Amino acid sequence: MRVVRRLSAVSVEAVRLGLRAGQKATDAAALVPDLVTAEAEPQADAEALAALADWCVRFSPAVAIDAPDGLFLDVTGVDHLWGGEAAMLTDFSTRLAANGLPFRCAIADTPGAAWALAHYGQDGAIAPPGGQAELLKPLPPAALRLDTETWAQVERLGLRRLDQLMSIPRGPFARRFGRAALTRLDQALGREREALTFRRPPTPWFARLAFAEPISAPEDMARVTVDVTAKLCARLETQGRGARRFEIAFHRVDGKALPLSIGLSLPGRDPTRIAKLFAPRLDTVDPGFGIEVVTLTAQDVEPISGRQARLDAAREASVEEGLAPLVDRLVNRLGAERVWRAQPVESHVPELAVGRERPFAPAAGGKPAEVRTWNREAPRPARLFRRPEPVEAVMALTPDDPPSQFRWRGQLHRVRRAEGPERVGEEWWKGAIEDVRVEHVRDYYRVEDETGARFWLFRAGLYGDPDVLPKWWLHGVFG
Repeated sequence: MRVVRRLSAVSVEAVRLGLRAGQKATDAAALVPDLVTAEAEPQADAEALAALADWCVRFSPAVAIDAPDGLFLDVTGVDHLWGGEAAMLTDFSTRLAANGLPFRCAIADTPGAAWALAHYGQDGAIAPPGGQAELLKPLPPAALRLDTETWAQVERLGLRRLDQLMSIPRGPFARRFGRAALTRLDQALGREREALTFRRPPTPWFARLAFAEPISAPEDMARVTVDVTAKLCARLETQGRGARRFEIAFHRVDGKALPLSIGLSLPGRDPTRIAKLFAPRLDTVDPGFGIEVVTLTAQDVEPISGRQARLDAAREASVEEGLAPLVDRLVNRLGAERVWRAQPVESHVPELAVGRERPFAPAAGGKPAEVRTWNREAPRPARLFRRPEPVEAVMALTPDDPPSQFRWRGQLHRVRRAEGPERVGEEWWKGAIEDVRVEHVRDYYRVEDETGARFWLFRAGLYGDPDVLPKWWLHGVFG
């Protein structure tokens, strides 16, 4: 097998000498005898591009990678934070140049038009709203990101400008160059939408603060957290909306972004409450040589109704005023998996009758979950063991009578009162009928010993079966 070495990327100086990406290395060496090359590192390039995408979050919450060497930023609704698209593009270009990165940038209504202008148009071009067609006309057909076969056919026909392609009727265009080429043209002109894969879910709920001088003091970071939260929450309140998740990112002068995220059990927009949830985590942020930009995004945004302040101060606090803030503090400190409420599940098997649910989880359709209760005719212990524990020295007057004494964890308990039995069988309808066995039948008893302690015991199996000897277990305690 013959291996052909090609140039994967070239410097600005190499372009001036007539070299290009994709050119054979032997041809390049013939043109530039003293050419210096290095082995390509695609994996390292991809990681660097991903890091640059994360860095661009300071400019837009919606960043998509255009491999191998490009990025798409959706700046819809955020350019006003810089005073307009021109000022935003200038700031973006200045920062890239300061880091020694070669680049070409453009702004347009569509990703296709922005890509075409950045690669083949004037660097820094800004297409007016709805005016990208005029700027695209003088560009070569390669600006449409055509595949190799289509590009070769366009070359054979002698078409050198996009306006020549635009003048061809849609029917003949699709028949001659294919549906994919027509789709590319439509995407560039805004006739058809183009799907982009963003590094994180795009959201219009974005706030940004930039500082004349980098900050690093803890009190300054706490203050700007309050300021940027108030800025975004004011927008949410204006639109009558709240969010369940907020992510703040501290952008250091070395280009690294340090994110922190918090969640709310109910959608909210109280800046003081949200800033307090961020406060305990600020100690984990290493400002390095300083923070120059801070950004905040809101996720899971949904409409919420305005709530009137209470007129009766003695009235019981509502969920939003009392329980929800407590739940939020616990969740963000301990983790969402450690804060839950017990939810009844329709099952007569004790260990299957309880499920975990988020504290304020809605039911299907977004409505509050229907409150279900356990069967009062079959009370269950306040503490149900994860696994039943064996008991010893069990004595009963007759096989079906409750125990008169038992030993648990080395201590003998003499029973003073008892209730039962309550017979519980396995859920045979969920498995094969041949797997149902007698030893899985349980007879439960609620018993109280001489000290007043109450226990929930059961006997597994039935007396009279010569193959299985019944065993006693303790499944939980009351109180």
